[in-house]
Amino acid sequence: MSDDRTISNAVEKLYDTYPFPPDAMSDEAPPGYNWRWHWTGAYSFCTGQKPPRQDIRILDAGCGTGVGTEYLAHLNSQAEVVAVDLSSGALNIAQKRCKGSGVDRVEFHHLSLYDVAQISGEFDLINCVGVLHHLPDPVRGIQALAKKLAPGGLFHIFVYAELGRWEIALMQEAIALLQGEKRGDYSDGVKVGRDVFSSLPEDNPLVQREKTRWSMENHKDESFADMYVHPQEVDYNINTLFELIDASGLEFIGFSNPQFWQLERLLGKSPDLMARASQLGERDRYRLIELLDPKNITHYEFFLGRSPLVKTDWSQEETFLSGIPELHPCIHGWPSRTLFNADYELIDLSEQDLTFLQICETNSQANKTLGEILAESALNLEEARTLFAKRLFVLGV
Repeated sequence: MSDDRTISNAVEKLYDTYPFPPDAMSDEAPPGYNWRWHWTGAYSFCTGQKPPRQDIRILDAGCGTGVGTEYLAHLNSQAEVVAVDLSSGALNIAQKRCKGSGVDRVEFHHLSLYDVAQISGEFDLINCVGVLHHLPDPVRGIQALAKKLAPGGLFHIFVYAELGRWEIALMQEAIALLQGEKRGDYSDGVKVGRDVFSSLPEDNPLVQREKTRWSMENHKDESFADMYVHPQEVDYNINTLFELIDASGLEFIGFSNPQFWQLERLLGKSPDLMARASQLGERDRYRLIELLDPKNITHYEFFLGRSPLVKTDWSQEETFLSGIPELHPCIHGWPSRTLFNADYELIDLSEQDLTFLQICETNSQANKTLGEILAESALNLEEARTLFAKRLFVLGV
């Protein structure tokens, strides 16, 4: 497809036929959390400190059936949430989903991302997950959204990567060839795709990759269609990703899974290779990581920001001790000595850790500095740094 309007119409038809994501609805708040959708979690990750205010505006750009929208509204109780999508069918489900779980603060718009200028005002947090890579012109899309980001705001993005999705691209093309003139009939595409997987030999690499990586989510036709019969998809590598980012005019803050982008996990056994790699620029180091570990790069998830975005460096002892700690809002299992942190990593706490975090939990009223709390606690400075690194508390100034 070459005409933007034709492509947009085809994408809209896909999601009207197979609204995505197909998650079940509930009359309760959604379970768990994604810290990237929590303003305090996201802001502290991007700046090092908790945000100065909670009464923000959030844009869910390409909300689909509202799974992310619902989380954004429930996780940010003081925020005004606006959601837009190209598919009227998906939007209808999103509205029902949010209403069913008690969310009445979401404003919905049936719009292309290209047209978000029609919405008044700016946004402190823009969430755009799994959407830009389906636009006919992703650069135009990211630029339209960037113009709606308020000064000091954050832009959370998720796009596909080409190296870890090689088999998907091959299957997409194979299904399209077999559909022939029926291409664009998405129900037929799903049938053809499932027949292909059933017919291929068991040891076929496409079959093996589907079984080991994708089958859990693809048992529903909506997910299968989104993956294998989508009419428009752009897959990125590090080089093309940063071309997209640069076109936005915004600051690249970082990937939201930074542990993955540490070269030590791949080349740490060789001091010589690490020394050579240290001579590379940041983007070249990212490219080296994806070249060495391609199977695990299925997508990129990252934050952009608009200046002025004030960041705090807590590496100096005096600065660290002057921070005002509060319990991280995205932990699961609290209060307990065994819990999950913001990244759902299992954490075992000592009695001293637990006592310290209990003080942090109520510190929004007491407003004590970390130094003052440590002076009354059995916890020492390095132990506090360990808990901070594990993202169990946030710091304010």
